[in-house]
Amino acid sequence: MDFGADVGTDIGDFGTDGGTGSGPDPAGTAAGPEEAAAVRAWWQRLGLPGLVDVHTHFMPDRVLRKVWAYFDGVGPLTGVEWPITYRFEEDRRIALLREFGVVGFTSMIYPHKAGMAEWLNGWGQEFARRAEGCLRTATFYPEPGVAAYVRAAVEGGARVFKAHLQVGAYDPGASELDAVWGLLAEAGIPVVTHCGSGPMPGKFTGPGPMGAVLARHPGLRLVVAHMGMPEYADFLDLAERYPEVRLDTTMAFTDFSEAMAPFPVRELGRLGDLGERVLLGSDFPNIPYGYLHQLESLERLGLGEEWLRAVCHGNGARLFGL
Repeated sequence: MDFGADVGTDIGDFGTDGGTGSGPDPAGTAAGPEEAAAVRAWWQRLGLPGLVDVHTHFMPDRVLRKVWAYFDGVGPLTGVEWPITYRFEEDRRIALLREFGVVGFTSMIYPHKAGMAEWLNGWGQEFARRAEGCLRTATFYPEPGVAAYVRAAVEGGARVFKAHLQVGAYDPGASELDAVWGLLAEAGIPVVTHCGSGPMPGKFTGPGPMGAVLARHPGLRLVVAHMGMPEYADFLDLAERYPEVRLDTTMAFTDFSEAMAPFPVRELGRLGDLGERVLLGSDFPNIPYGYLHQLESLERLGLGEEWLRAVCHGNGARLFGL
């Protein structure tokens, strides 16, 4: 399937609308040896063996270039610039994560229409074989045969799934997906899900649709992408209600996101209490700032080194058996 030639401007990930920020790399050191050294020094200071990043994007080349073209077009449409800080060939992007000391990462793939997910899963399987440290990633879409190809991915060794309710524009409670959620809950495989309403609300975003799924499948290992931005408090509620719900930090707390969807200070205590279920995510390579900024943004929350160690390595390592 020639998916890459088919992707239009309706595919993207968080942050495709709104926000300002301090620029991609004010010091001009992104992807250089100084940046890698600074990232490594950051986690070494905490006594960690490296970083586990559960939200990184690797896709078929033509697909990723379509995504980048989308971000390039955001500025003229909205007045917001979105420079891709790590716009490099695949081998260089993999090497960069290794230089940063990322010991576990993902290839967050997702379809925006029927007929794409199974093909993406095949690509994800092949990518994980050649990219040391990548947790084999798979995805799905509410369509005939979805339970069969999800089961095949699980039996073939998929370790994490990605669901994107905003881009896919589908109801997670669709009847075609009930067996999928049940299968993933039974298998204990995490599903990183963009279900928050940022940057723009979709018909099925927000805590309600995924909350209904969790009510039917309370053991589902749901990882709420972007901390559920901007409905932070509502997704913290879900995490407190369901012990297998986790949240990833992707783009949250950064200058870029704080300018448009600030995390409420009153919720910091709850965030600290849920420290064992918060996971580092970055959105690498599609971020408009350097990788270190996400780490420093977590540190400036003031939740302590133990919390940082758990978020940046321990929780992900435990979840995936690294």
